[in-house]
Amino acid sequence: MNIDVELNRVNTTAARTSVLAPVFALALFTSAALLFWVQPLVAKMLLPLLGGAPSVWNTCMVFFQSLLLAGYAYALFVSQRLSLRNQAIVHAVLLLAAGLVLPFSLSERVLSSLPTQSSPILWLLTTLAVTVGPPFLLLSATAPLLQRWFSHSTHKAARDPYFLYAVSNAGSMLALLGFPFLLEPAFAIRTQSVIWAVGYVTLVVLIITCALLLNARRAVSDQNQVVVEQPEITIENPQRFEWVLFAFVPSSLMLGVTTYIATDVASVPLIWIIPLALYLLTFIIAFGNKQIIKLPVASILFPIALVVLGALIILAPPISVWITITLHLLVFFFAALVSHQRLAQSRPHVSKLPEYYLWIAVGGVLGGIFNALVAPMVFSTPFEYPAAIVLACLIRPVTMQEEKTKSLMRTTFPVFIFVLTFALALTIPRLEFRAQLEHGIVLLFPLLLCFVFSFRRPFIFALSLAALMFASIPYLNASVETLATERNFFGVWRVTTSPNEEFRRLYHGSTVHGVQMNDSARKCEATSYYHRTGPLGEVFDVYNSKPANLPVAATGLGAGTIGTYSLPGQQWDFYDIDPAIVRIATEPNYFTFISDCTKGSYRMILGDARLRLREAPAGKYGLVIMDAFSSDSVPAHLLTTEAMDLYLSKLSNDGMLAFHISNRYLNLEPLLAGLAKRAGISAFIRRDQQRDLTGKYPSVWVVMARNDAALGSIASDSRWARVQGDIVWTDDFSNILSLLK
Repeated sequence: MNIDVELNRVNTTAARTSVLAPVFALALFTSAALLFWVQPLVAKMLLPLLGGAPSVWNTCMVFFQSLLLAGYAYALFVSQRLSLRNQAIVHAVLLLAAGLVLPFSLSERVLSSLPTQSSPILWLLTTLAVTVGPPFLLLSATAPLLQRWFSHSTHKAARDPYFLYAVSNAGSMLALLGFPFLLEPAFAIRTQSVIWAVGYVTLVVLIITCALLLNARRAVSDQNQVVVEQPEITIENPQRFEWVLFAFVPSSLMLGVTTYIATDVASVPLIWIIPLALYLLTFIIAFGNKQIIKLPVASILFPIALVVLGALIILAPPISVWITITLHLLVFFFAALVSHQRLAQSRPHVSKLPEYYLWIAVGGVLGGIFNALVAPMVFSTPFEYPAAIVLACLIRPVTMQEEKTKSLMRTTFPVFIFVLTFALALTIPRLEFRAQLEHGIVLLFPLLLCFVFSFRRPFIFALSLAALMFASIPYLNASVETLATERNFFGVWRVTTSPNEEFRRLYHGSTVHGVQMNDSARKCEATSYYHRTGPLGEVFDVYNSKPANLPVAATGLGAGTIGTYSLPGQQWDFYDIDPAIVRIATEPNYFTFISDCTKGSYRMILGDARLRLREAPAGKYGLVIMDAFSSDSVPAHLLTTEAMDLYLSKLSNDGMLAFHISNRYLNLEPLLAGLAKRAGISAFIRRDQQRDLTGKYPSVWVVMARNDAALGSIASDSRWARVQGDIVWTDDFSNILSLLK
């Protein structure tokens, strides 16, 4: 029986009609809330196993977007092939079957299969499929199915059920914002998993209720049913391409801005959720009945915010980095809003709703695949983020000014911007202006020209911006020579040398992770955060003065600088999760700290430090150095009570535990203080702000031991102070808000 014929027979009483919309809205709200609650929940479960890398979230997003696409395809299939009754039966049965994997957990078999020598992407995707795949797939299909069902009811809003899309996105955003601010601080991961399972069962009941309300009464029998003919609606391929494009751009931008922030701040749910919440907010605005920000306004605010952000990046004024991060998020918000408003404007007749959602999901998946899987293989640097910004500029709605613009102008102005920028980059540095003025002339001046003359012409503005970016590459790379660049799941590493080749630097993201002098007489000096006159130098003075010559464990290899402290006869274990950094640190053409300056014997142990430290014998180490970073962020799972218990179990009775906590964004002292207090051990902090020409960088270190006596002179040194604060994280609980500077 044709589904449209059957569903058009639905004729509930006035009472049933009055509750129809609220019940459908509640079901959609619950479905969306569960859908977006589970994403950070499961990602946080997996994050500690992969070193806290930002790519964990990006890969999870690819998986979730792919299942969203699969869910929409399933919804399209069953809505076209099955009757209302059979749709409800099939969907309810599958939902109940998928619930057998609940509550979420990671088996020992899954944990033991984690690869250490190769990319973990396949393992991560497989683990997600086994852990959360079935319920997520069915939840993804719930929204288009319910909206399709509602569109055939007798409710007055049935002809345009897109308001339910806004309700669905509201549930999604509430769940996302509730995770870091309400759920994460209040409930452990295991507890949340149980609560989520209860919510899942509640949703199944709501979906069945929706089906019963729709099918409760029929106005007439099958014999007397009058079928209303509807016009045939066709969708052309160019329209489908537009839907995919309008969905691709904000998806790619969301992952790009998330990676940008998470790499330097911390890869934790709060950082993941803010861009995703803004992404959903733009959906809500775009598909809402009332447009809070109209498309022409958003189309103007986007390039304005972009130019302001560009000016701040170019001039680098002495302002809080949070202002820059906020501007990145603002640019993303307006770009996503423009894309989603154009998507909403092009929505088809309600009969094509499942296909419409399907193509939106295709665009989202392609954006995720581009950022998480394709870009790391194609680009050696995170070029996908600025590329998505240019594309977002390109899809702004065409204006009257652009329609009147001659075709010659569309090509000549971008060429002019390219030539101008390139010429300024060649000439201005020779005049030896101060750096800020030089950047302003070479980069900001062409950017302002782009804005003034073309921001109302989206096509020209986008091409001019791209021309400016490409023309500025030689200028931006002129101050350093890049010897090597390597990009993988764990981020982007760069080895650079100064123009006069006095030293070499290792970068991860935007943060220096090691400096080595090229002078043969100084190549074995401990530099940067590890300088002998700094906190770590004193830690080794105390350690090396002890009679027992126990092994040293160092997590986070970097350029291998810490190896310069090793003495003949000592045994060192370097723990690092990234095979790329092991190759870089042990390659003499880049750094020789390991090959020429490490006097003791050493082992390179690949894998997450916490997982691999479990394999070490109890009490093995006399000194454990925690120096694992992802750009400027310390992986959160290395700073929990469970992690502290592990470290202490591997430490000798008079051993020391040193934490490197230098950070631009987070004050980690209260957390280390709370962990030390819970463990009942002594902990001191030294903030060394000195920077000098010998290659010394400011650094902050915390050193711990079971008692003051084990810390030797550190306990009585006035430069060291007892740590202050009482914040404790566990594997199930962390709250980054309490540590923000």
